[in-house]
Amino acid sequence: MSRIGKKPIAIPAGVTANIADGLVTVKGPKGEMTMPASEAVTYTVEDGQVVVVPANKTKKAISFWGMQRTLVENLIVGVTEGFSKVLEINGVGYRAKVNGKVLNLQLGFSHDVDFDIPEGIDIKTPDQTTIEISGMDKQKVGQVAAEIRQWRKPEPYKGKGIKYRGEYIFRKEGKKK
Repeated sequence: MSRIGKKPIAIPAGVTANIADGLVTVKGPKGEMTMPASEAVTYTVEDGQVVVVPANKTKKAISFWGMQRTLVENLIVGVTEGFSKVLEINGVGYRAKVNGKVLNLQLGFSHDVDFDIPEGIDIKTPDQTTIEISGMDKQKVGQVAAEIRQWRKPEPYKGKGIKYRGEYIFRKEGKKK
């Protein structure tokens, strides 16, 4: 039994949820998002809540139950508040800035890295060493953050690189003389 799946998802004011034609559609103040509905679970909208229940007692239906409920909840949170990730850049000469729809990164390479900002994602650089990524789709925000971090992961000796805000970098001791 899924503890997460049992909880109904409250639909806040100003948000509408619709399940039809194999799609779960959620409209809110930030926009509209859709997700394909799984056949292993059934979705119902009642009394301002979305309830997700397994369609039958198969192992697949029970294992999909909690995940599908979380995906629907992510749609609702995405159209109301949105999601964001913050990256921090550490290193001498490492910096970032946004030029239109391109994020320009200087990461110690012989060339600058130009990262094209995908549709539906908003990137801001309040200062040269901070990158704020935000959007409605949680998966897309996380994927963009991971792709930017991939250019220069934090190294364990000096801690130089791109890290998530709040991420702990395990530091190693340098070579002994």
